[in-house]
Order: sequence, then structure tokens, then C-alpha cells
Amino acid sequence: MNELREILDKETFGQIFEYEEGVPVLKNYINGKWEYSEGETVEVYSPLEDKLLACVQNSTESDAERAVNAAFENKGRDKGFRAWPGIERVEVFKRVAALLKEHKKALVKTLVLEAGKPYDNAEGEINAAIHRLNMALEEARKIFGEYIPGDWSEDTTGKVSIVLREPVGVVLAISPFNYPVYTSIAKIVPALLAGNTVVAKPPSTDPLAFLMAVRLFDEAGTPPGCLNVLTAHGKVMDYLTSHEHVDMITFTGSTKVGQHIAKNAAMKRLHLELGGKGCAIVLEDADLNLAASKIISGTFKYSGQRCDSISRILVVDRIADVFLENFIAKFDKLKFGDVREGNDLGPLISEDAAARVARLVKDAVNKGAKMLRGTGTCHNCYFTPTVLDRVPLEADIAWEETFGPVATIIRVKDFNEAVEVANRSRYGLDSCIFTKDMYNGWSAAKLLETGEVTLNDAPAHGVGYFPFGGNKASGMGREGVGYSIDEMTRLKTVVFN
Repeated sequence: MNELREILDKETFGQIFEYEEGVPVLKNYINGKWEYSEGETVEVYSPLEDKLLACVQNSTESDAERAVNAAFENKGRDKGFRAWPGIERVEVFKRVAALLKEHKKALVKTLVLEAGKPYDNAEGEINAAIHRLNMALEEARKIFGEYIPGDWSEDTTGKVSIVLREPVGVVLAISPFNYPVYTSIAKIVPALLAGNTVVAKPPSTDPLAFLMAVRLFDEAGTPPGCLNVLTAHGKVMDYLTSHEHVDMITFTGSTKVGQHIAKNAAMKRLHLELGGKGCAIVLEDADLNLAASKIISGTFKYSGQRCDSISRILVVDRIADVFLENFIAKFDKLKFGDVREGNDLGPLISEDAAARVARLVKDAVNKGAKMLRGTGTCHNCYFTPTVLDRVPLEADIAWEETFGPVATIIRVKDFNEAVEVANRSRYGLDSCIFTKDMYNGWSAAKLLETGEVTLNDAPAHGVGYFPFGGNKASGMGREGVGYSIDEMTRLKTVVFN
């Protein structure tokens, strides 16, 4: 697409690609240099109109070895970022944030083209990345240690200890397609800030904007070898996740892939943010207009391709019809189509993704669900936004992560049944409840088996100012400003006699 060429032809991004037969081919970033892989390339298509945007490297094990070795060789106390005072690391991140702001328009346009994101969603992602970088100093406060006097125990009387937080070493950061820039930066910043080195693997479907952002890390003065970036998939991923020099893996993506990584990682430290089946519970005393507005946003933002998306709406049957009147009225205002034309909802990331959502909807309708809006069909990467009512618990969509623009309404008898159905899911990432009774709200917060419970609003992780993460099949560990540092450092106890 000519739009992407106009973006990449700017002087800032000249190092990261070359043209081959008129198509930009983006490179890997290893040990401070932009270079081609020894393998073939992978084509990146736009889901907006199924056109070739660019090509990226399909990295080999040899490329992976060099990237990991570069990170390993620069993780020492007297090398790379770890040799820099913390305040100087923060200054680098401030420069990156300034460069992201300077090039925001180009990054936003690239996200729209490669991910099919509505413009405001793409701009929100880059703004969140800038915000997270600017909060690096606040994040650094979690690196402080602890003093423990020993005179409270007979066997340590006369001793004291200092508990230090030290970097884990080499961090492998693997990011998903839905927030390729923000999620990658939210992993890289705390890792580098704590003195780790990083090998980052962006998503294969939409890695372009992130590779552009890496160029800005380079320009801001990130030391060579501290941040290394490979575009890769398949067997190379197994090679990376099992590599002896990788000390930690932070992964955001599907539960299936996360479980495979966990098996492959052996004794490495893991942080996994995996699938979700976020539920919204609507009780009799809820503000139904507020509930409808928030659930519309929580369900259909970025066509439901979010781990914190509302994927089930559990409504008490007595007020379900009234709730639906509010909900449908708001749904009918959503505009669907090419996001470059100002539409609210656009395509899914791939044709396979759209076809999968169509199968889930067809299964639900075949088992008795009522399709109030939508067609149940897809065309290329586009799936028509859909509202399903009276979805039976036997339907696959009641339990499987949807990752598409479908409102799945399940009617329940009361609060207790809503909580029971919510907790029956194998996932445990996010949930929310709409009620004016704070006793019910507090009860739900304690009873729901999810990492985060939101009262009277849709779940939203945002920049991670509040910690978030999953229980059960939704993963392990917590992300967030400061909390990610906890995951990416380890304790060392120094005892003084």
C-alpha cells in the first residue's frame, strides 16, 4: 500500500527496511544493528482489504541464537543498561516517549493499516505506550530493597539483613496482535528499567508499528544488545523458549500457546497473561442505561479482540427485556465497515479469526440462541456485529473465548446463579457487575474467581496503573506499573552478623 510506503520513506525509519520488487522488507534488530535473517520472509497483509503491506523476517534458529547471545553477553553488572545509574535509564525512556509522540501520526496510521484498528483505538494504544514510558520513574520505585532487623527471632539475634531486588537476566518478551506496540513496550520498559536485557518477539500478523517503535528506542540511546527484536514463529519459538540463556518468559496470548510455552520453559520464570471469558453480571437494581452503555463498549471495542473484553452478559431474567431495549438502541448506533471511513468496528485480524467466530455463532443458534442482530456470516476478515439472546449453556460460545464482535446474553435466575455460571468457566481474567447494592458488589468481588472485578463499569486494563492478570487458565503473575517490576526481579538476601 502506498500509505505505508509514505510512512516508511521518512528518514527516521530508513534503517529498518529495504525495498524488494517495490515491497518494503523490514529487518530484525540484533545487538544494535538492523539486519536480514538467514531465512525467508513472511508477508504481512492488511485485514482492511487483503492487500500486501510489507514483508518481515522469518527468523531461523541461528538468528535466535545471536539475539539471545547478544542479550546474555550484555546482562552483566558492568555492561549495558545495568551499568547505567537508574535515573539515566529513565531519561532514555523519556526520550523514547518524546520520539513516539513526534512520530505518533505515522505509528497510528501503520496500526490502522496492519491491524484494522479504528483510528481512535490505534491512537489510544500509542498514547498508552507514551504514558507507560513517562511513568518509568514511578515504576522504578518498586526496585527498592528492604531492611530486616534480626532481633525478633532467637536464631537471628545480633544480625540484620538487607533484601535486594536484582534483575532476573535475559527476558524473552512475546506480544499479541491486538496491542502490538503497547503490550511490547509494557514488557520491555520494566525489564530494561530493572537492569535485564530483552529479546522481543512481536506478533507475526502486525509487527510493523512495533518495529518502527524499536527504531525509536535505538535513536533514544538504548545500549546495543540490551534490546533485541526478532520476527519469527513456528519451531524458532520453541528454540527461544527452551534456550538455556533465557531466564524469564513474559507472554501475552492464547491459553493453548501459553500452556505449550510453560511445558517448554522448564525452570524459567514465567509471566503469562492468557485467554479470558470476561463476564458482565446485570442485577435487578442496576442502572440499566449505564449497564447497557458500558457493556456495549466493553463488548465491541476493537471488535471484541481484547483479553479484557466482555464475552458473556449474565442478566437476571426479570429485567432482561428492559436491559435489551437499552442495549439494542445503543448497538444500532454502531457503524461497521472500513475503519478508514470513520466506522466504529472494522475487520478481525484474519480470515481464520472471522470464520472461527462465525462457527461459534452458528453453533449457538443451532442450540437455541436467538439472533437479535447480525447475519452470522463473514466476508474475508469482516464478521458482522451480532447480538445473541437466550444463549444456552450448552453452546460453545458460552465457554470459549470469542475474540469477535458478539454480545452473548445468558439469562440467569438471580445473583447466586450468575456467580455460579461465571465461576464455572475455566478462565479467570476479568469480570464486572452492575448493581446499586454495594453489598452485592462486594460479595461479587469476593466470590468471583477472576484476577480483577470491576463494579459498575466494563473491565479495562488501560496503562496498567492498577495491577491485572489472570487466575486459572487465564495465566499467572500480574502486570501493571510497578507490579511488572516484581515479576522481572528476584530477591537476594544479604545477612550481616
